[in-house]
Amino acid sequence: MRIYKFGGASVKNAESVKNLLKILSQESGDLMVVVSAMGKTTNALEQLTEAYFTKTSGKVFDLFSKIRDMHFRIFDYLMPRNSHEEKAELNALFTLLEERLEKAPSLNFDFEYDQIVPFGELFSTKIVSLYLGASSVNCEWLDIRRILRTDDQYRAANIDWETSKSQLDTILPLNKMIVTQGFIGSTREGLSTTLGREGSDYTASVLANLTDAKEVIIWKDVPGIMNADPKQFPESQKMDTISYQEAVELAFYGAKVIHPKTIQPLQNKQIPLHVKSFLDSSTTGTIITNVDKDIDMLPVYILKEDQILLSISIRDFSFVNERQISEIYGILDEHRAHVSLSQNSAISYSLCIQCESRRLPDLIESLKKRFKLLYNESVELITIRHYTDECIDTLLKNKEVLLEQRSRRTARFVVREKGN
Repeated sequence: MRIYKFGGASVKNAESVKNLLKILSQESGDLMVVVSAMGKTTNALEQLTEAYFTKTSGKVFDLFSKIRDMHFRIFDYLMPRNSHEEKAELNALFTLLEERLEKAPSLNFDFEYDQIVPFGELFSTKIVSLYLGASSVNCEWLDIRRILRTDDQYRAANIDWETSKSQLDTILPLNKMIVTQGFIGSTREGLSTTLGREGSDYTASVLANLTDAKEVIIWKDVPGIMNADPKQFPESQKMDTISYQEAVELAFYGAKVIHPKTIQPLQNKQIPLHVKSFLDSSTTGTIITNVDKDIDMLPVYILKEDQILLSISIRDFSFVNERQISEIYGILDEHRAHVSLSQNSAISYSLCIQCESRRLPDLIESLKKRFKLLYNESVELITIRHYTDECIDTLLKNKEVLLEQRSRRTARFVVREKGN
């Protein structure tokens, strides 16, 4: 068994789907293909969810129509003209979403998000599987929600490994290519859930673990894992091999090429992970595997934008102790804020966090009720793994450093542009 994962950029339009066919038509044997939503569909569905939840009815169906039209344009370009039955299959999914949007929303935004946004993966995989079938590829569309059971922590669901394994065993062996979705699962009651933004990589690694796969290949629009985001650092370089441990570190610090949860299910069963370019499938890419000895690593640059720097202290000027830190983290967890960096002194506790704009005002108010609070919005967090003094000096030019941390291998800086 092998697991392939294709992200949204690899199926963003009809030509991209044709390129996917070129890669998959060369494959044989048991293969599970995990596909994300097409292009920026998830963003569009998030806007749709926001409009639906706030009952902006005119905007809801305008957004719905745009999403529907985009997918049918791709379908019509790819499929033969007489594909009436296939078109009905795709239309049935849009009918389900439309029926959902005609109902009144509940009071739980995260629940509504998980009932709407997963349609992006359902649409994309249905189009891909129908196109592969029309191109004589022996494949089958699988609704991953039949397999991956989760809890009801909407937008951040946790896998029920035992039940998911049992469900998967009912369809094995495959004896054909399976096209399925990343990012989504379902509760025991059949309600859709999501595994966290960009969670399709994680889905691929979960399936690899459950099937004892030989390998996982994640297909990207870059040559492999780079030492920086090429969009932010044009002179970035590819790394040929990295260890599981290094990959976990990079994902933890915010490297976008791999979802943070991806590595553990693979490392636990020693399954190698390849990151390759769908633009040129002949290139070697990057392999993440067991490394017996240290590899000389390039400095790795990770930039996280739109961060919030909090400085929290006790109102009576007393020390910040473990009990208060626990209370702070409880408030952050309640508002789904993710901590990127923390640092404490005798009388203050500093945190660099990510928090959705819709949740931030309530988070700030909750913290102010209990603590003295100062905060800066729209700051950047720069992480340099395997740093040198020279690369730090270059990267911090024209930056005001608000907070700094250094360890033996990693330097981290919360910064903003000088003058802001």
